[in-house]
Amino acid sequence: MPKPTTKRLYLIPILSKALDILELLQQENQPMPLEAIYQRTKISKTTVYRILKTFVHRGYLAQSQDGLYRLVSRPKKVRFGFGSESVDMPFSESVTASLRAAAAATGVDLLVLDNQYDATTALKNAEEFVRSRVDLVIEFQIEQQVAPIIADKIAAAGIPLIAIDIPHPHATFFGVDNYRVGYEAGELLAQYATAHWNGKADWVLGLDLVEAGPLVQSRITGAFEGVRSRLPETPVESFVRFDARGMRDKGQKFVADFLKRHPKDRRILIAAATDTSALGALQAVREAKRTNHVAIVGQDCIPEMVEVMRRADGPVIGSVSHEAANYGPNLINLGLSLLRGQTVPPYNYVDHKMVTPSALRGSES
Repeated sequence: MPKPTTKRLYLIPILSKALDILELLQQENQPMPLEAIYQRTKISKTTVYRILKTFVHRGYLAQSQDGLYRLVSRPKKVRFGFGSESVDMPFSESVTASLRAAAAATGVDLLVLDNQYDATTALKNAEEFVRSRVDLVIEFQIEQQVAPIIADKIAAAGIPLIAIDIPHPHATFFGVDNYRVGYEAGELLAQYATAHWNGKADWVLGLDLVEAGPLVQSRITGAFEGVRSRLPETPVESFVRFDARGMRDKGQKFVADFLKRHPKDRRILIAAATDTSALGALQAVREAKRTNHVAIVGQDCIPEMVEVMRRADGPVIGSVSHEAANYGPNLINLGLSLLRGQTVPPYNYVDHKMVTPSALRGSES
């Protein structure tokens, strides 16, 4: 005769006790003291006390000054939508990681969709945010031409909007001071020309990002002005802009073509709107064996650029860090302030700093 088996119950005793206490308070539907809860549940008083304090800490219960515990109506969890620039762009991925961590730390639910560096995809993602009824949208997309369409759809749904780096109508701006970071990059390039080329530059190239619009383009405008501030005699025709779209392959192509057309020029400064396009320029310079003829400054300070500068064996003389790790906490705080109806500035600039090979070596010593 087979031996009878007992069905095993996979229960967590302390969780069952916590639920007993919560259900008692729901049933009574009125504030109760610890003693009464202890008497009704027959759970040890120490355990009851610790469970009650945990529920208070997590916001499920409130404790009045006279020691009574009551249930709290918990508000709906806030949900943000984030349209990331592209999983293929290192700076975008750093921002996404920072935002995910900050959202988890503050209890904000985060819906992340990849804009894939593409206007059509960004528009579809905006429509998905509206369908999902998120409480707030954080938009990081590169195409200025689609910005008004995205912003209009989100505004029509009554959803607050924060735009990263590229202004959108109806949106609160969050990002770097584009002109200022460009200007500081230009100053560093001019300092290099002064120290190594007797204050002369044959060419000043700007690897631009035209699709992002005038504000982001002011990174290159600022870089050119930064060079002019220290090398005022540089002819205006020496300043040349290319639309590298912030991408490596385009940065490599434009610079490679330029070096082929100017084989005898020995003093070339390059300001890039992104580190990704700067790394493309670096590839072109190395392939042309012109590393001694060029100085490059990028933007974003992505890990690959940091490694290049640590080696200190090439023409990259700096990158402006936009401090991507700080984006997440600042964006979450800004978003929560908007949802609370608080007044926030229309433009919210992040901190930045210039990172150079010498600064990196100094930090490691």
